[in-house]
Amino acid sequence: MAISVASGGSGRGGRRRRGRRTALMSEINVTPFVDVMLVLLIIFMVAAPLLTVGVPIDLPETQARALNADTQPITVSVNSDGQIYLQETEIPLDEVVPKLQAIAEAGYEERIYVRADQSADYGTVMRVMARISAAGFRNLGLVTLQEQDG
Repeated sequence: MAISVASGGSGRGGRRRRGRRTALMSEINVTPFVDVMLVLLIIFMVAAPLLTVGVPIDLPETQARALNADTQPITVSVNSDGQIYLQETEIPLDEVVPKLQAIAEAGYEERIYVRADQSADYGTVMRVMARISAAGFRNLGLVTLQEQDG
């Protein structure tokens, strides 16, 4: 009974040649990077509409162009039932000015936005704006939606 052993090389006993090295791969694989960026893009596209102010109001539409703002604006909202909100907190009309003055003392100097439902009582909206204006806040803005063509 004979056993044969096959040699796995060129007769050198499996040694590597010292003079020849394999070339390093110098390319960057960007496929995982692109995959991650696309997933983040989709997440932000879905989450962006959810970041609006939380008081549900049916704003009127106008042809005014949109404003660009980098800071978080202060909004006073009036819904169709005449309830008044500072940001997302419901407050009575008598507390609007003291709360805005407390915010102004903290260093807020930006525009105050008034949002009102299009079916809200015009007198209520004007009382809110008159109180804010009488307290010395001159930089007021009304928030509307842009009209859709068609």
